[in-house]
Amino acid sequence: MSWSKLKQQLEGFLSPALHGRVEYRAPGYRYLPDKSGICYISVDKKNILNMSDKTNPIRWYQTELQIKNDPDIQILITNDDIEAVRAGTKGPVPEDRLIVMARSHKSTEHAKDLMSAQAALSKSNFNAQANKFLTTPIEESLESDDILMNVLALVDKRVGKKRILSMAQKMELKHPVVRYFYELRRGTL
Repeated sequence: MSWSKLKQQLEGFLSPALHGRVEYRAPGYRYLPDKSGICYISVDKKNILNMSDKTNPIRWYQTELQIKNDPDIQILITNDDIEAVRAGTKGPVPEDRLIVMARSHKSTEHAKDLMSAQAALSKSNFNAQANKFLTTPIEESLESDDILMNVLALVDKRVGKKRILSMAQKMELKHPVVRYFYELRRGTL
């Protein structure tokens, strides 16, 4: 599908409150047909979703340690998580230490997932992901681990106010880009 047709379809699914604010851009290079080019999403004329842009207002994580130390990411610990750590330890361990260990295990898993999603985004072809989004049910796009699929779904008009408001807790564990677009959409409700 040509870029202009793809852009037109994506903008057709854009929430009415975000028309004119969110733009899909792809500066093309006419003499380089084998290059996929750079694609990005801009909000209010600022590039938001473009990992290679150093002036990007969104934080891109370079290491798992940065993710683990990010105060904006809230890791919820359940009793099942604590019991799993208790079963893995040999001997009695104080309850407060079990909570710390469970949080550490869970934050490490979360950091690995976020780093993996970031790496997949940097290697992905925007056009291919956008085409996949257009043929995938909106529920799958929202639940996906793919950052771009989440962003495209959050700005989609098929996602209503009730669903946006009910996703607040899930968004705390998402990449800063996804949280940015969630807050943008939530601010327009």
